[in-house]
Amino acid sequence: MAKRTIHILVDDLDGGDANETVRFAIDRTQYEIDLSTKNATRLRQALAPFVNAATKLGRGPGAPAGRPPGRPRVGARVDADQNRAIRAWAHSKGIAVSDRGRIKQEIVNQYYAEAGR
Repeated sequence: MAKRTIHILVDDLDGGDANETVRFAIDRTQYEIDLSTKNATRLRQALAPFVNAATKLGRGPGAPAGRPPGRPRVGARVDADQNRAIRAWAHSKGIAVSDRGRIKQEIVNQYYAEAGR
């Protein structure tokens, strides 16, 4: 006896045909939604300003378990002197950087690129 199974994605927003399953997470909860290309683009465009301003922590489910996202690994040390140097460099270049908290990775990368490291 032959059997054929057809898997059809249905857009979870409008009930039309879906082209892809989009996965995302917020507040430590992961979601997935089936969307048409049009609705997937709308979702990505709506999230883009937040994604661009955020710090990437990892690739989600494949990341090591047992440690909350954003918390440093045991033994990881924050080099306060290095952070002060990066902030001073950024200020001297006219780059906006906060006086406290995490320094955006793009700023750190610029600092090291200019230092030749």
